[in-house]
Amino acid sequence: MANSESIALKVRNAAKFFGTRLIFKNVSCDVRRGEIMLVVGRNGAGKTTLLKIMSGLSRPSAGSAEILTAPEKTAYLGHSTFIYPRMSGRSNLSFWASMYGLSPSRDRLAELLARVGLERAAEEPAGSYSRGMAQRLNLARVFLVEPELLFLDEPGTGLDQASLTLLRDEIVSLRDSGTAVVWISHDVNHDCTLADTVLGLSGHKTGYLGPASEFDPKSIAGVDNA
Repeated sequence: MANSESIALKVRNAAKFFGTRLIFKNVSCDVRRGEIMLVVGRNGAGKTTLLKIMSGLSRPSAGSAEILTAPEKTAYLGHSTFIYPRMSGRSNLSFWASMYGLSPSRDRLAELLARVGLERAAEEPAGSYSRGMAQRLNLARVFLVEPELLFLDEPGTGLDQASLTLLRDEIVSLRDSGTAVVWISHDVNHDCTLADTVLGLSGHKTGYLGPASEFDPKSIAGVDNA
């Protein structure tokens, strides 16, 4: 059993209502450093809502979500890319760094862009990037922060195979370096093999919480076809 110092996120009896409509209730879990937790469930089960509560972007209607890492060491990567289309890839990265109070050198920026395969497109307007290139630029932003806790909301949606492979490899690399990762995937059957634990939402509550190696996608309605 890991000690409390290894826990990056605690969720206790979290519930969410939109008006009188129940999304989920009584969701509890711990996310540990150096662990990938895959959050699964059918469409509409509340996966993104739960991720927003976990990351502090939304408040639960009941219960709590406590982040045990520094705010500046927490990152969020979704399927939407928040790039500035008229700025170059390098300028986007430099701007994002300034928002975190960082001042990376030009060599550091070049290193990050090379890590995601964008060194040759560094000075091109980000608006000319393909979907995969734009998401890889977003991934470079995550590397800027060197996160201890990372939230992923279907970041692979719409990516070409090369970009998807790079994304998965880097997610595993972050986990192996000690980052706690909470990941909503659009390809549960594949990405479950990369995860350590699975939290499955079913019937407005936790339908499964345990090792990824023991999780059967068919046990959560709508997941086996995800």
